Amino acid sequence: MAENQPANKNRMSSDLSIFAARLRDFIGIASEDSLYLEPSDDPALKSHFDIEFNGMAIVLFGRQYDCNAAYRKLCDARNISPNSITHWTQIPAVPTVAFKELELTSLTPEERVAVFHSSGTTGQKPSRHFHSRESLAVYEASLWPWFCRNLRFTNDDLRMVVLTPPPLRAPHSSLVHMFETVRQKLAADESVFLGDVADDGSWNLDFNRAIEQLGKAAEQSEPVLLLGTAFSFIHLLDHLAEQDLSFALPAGSRAMETGGYKGRSRALPKSELHALITERLGVPASEIICEYGMSELNSQAYDAPMNDVQNRQSVIRTFRFPPWARVQIVSPETGREVGEGETGLVRIFDLANVFSVMAVQTEDLAIRRGDGFELIGRAEQSEPRGCSLMPGSA
Repeated sequence: MAENQPANKNRMSSDLSIFAARLRDFIGIASEDSLYLEPSDDPALKSHFDIEFNGMAIVLFGRQYDCNAAYRKLCDARNISPNSITHWTQIPAVPTVAFKELELTSLTPEERVAVFHSSGTTGQKPSRHFHSRESLAVYEASLWPWFCRNLRFTNDDLRMVVLTPPPLRAPHSSLVHMFETVRQKLAADESVFLGDVADDGSWNLDFNRAIEQLGKAAEQSEPVLLLGTAFSFIHLLDHLAEQDLSFALPAGSRAMETGGYKGRSRALPKSELHALITERLGVPASEIICEYGMSELNSQAYDAPMNDVQNRQSVIRTFRFPPWARVQIVSPETGREVGEGETGLVRIFDLANVFSVMAVQTEDLAIRRGDGFELIGRAEQSEPRGCSLMPGSA
């Protein structure tokens, strides 16, 4: 029996590689056609992708059940197996905290070339998401088209200014890897990473270089793609206010911020943060985009303004994942999906998590908004985590 184990392991690994190739084809098709459409614009197309997603999710669950021993034990404890489900919503979700304690991966130690950590506070044990070269390729294939769609690129003439450390200084950050992937895709050779890592692991900004880069972009009329965590933006904006500085970044400039506020410096409502970005950097609110991601996922969600039908005077920002991922807002008491406009925990099913676990249960609270969600924040008694924790205190 033992002699057959290596052969079985190789077969299962090959099955995952076959699925990864199929997924990349699916991403390519979705990127060419439906990516630029709202689901309501084409019900037939939405139905097609729903059916395709369900079939692929069931196949992936079966392969992850076979290949991922830690995940299989969790499923067995819930009496759920590939033979007992017919829909993706029945696939068991793993809580993010489990990534701290278990190796939720189908990759052998020899196959692993990178590991992304959650960015908790000092002393916390981080989540770990292991990657091979093949899984990194899937990660990059997933992030790029949805990033482009939501950042609304019309040309490549953008100066990238990144408010994080460079990849060599933050090798375990999925966010930094994402920004480096974008830099390479854009062939943005003049890009700059303006952060560094302090002794306690927090991220700091080089304010002098930031002012230099922003000033140069304004003087040369070069649109800027400004990327960073919410805290990085606050620290930059506070410094500009202290120095009584502001910039009028050229038309076409965009800002993308990610992360919350818990556990560090002062918190600002999104509307106030975005107003300050407009005031100090000259980027209009329509060109400020929020990203939602985490180290345990290979896909990201982005927000867009949406009229609140129950309160016409307010505008809310609704996050959506790409066609190869789905989100549920579930009751923390029952685990069942809540109704429209109700609050619950964010649960994500990400086909791009080929070599780990596709179904992830977060501790983030949100309001269900159609096929998207309005992010509220962390559930009470949850550990502070996320890329927003990395910048040092103001």
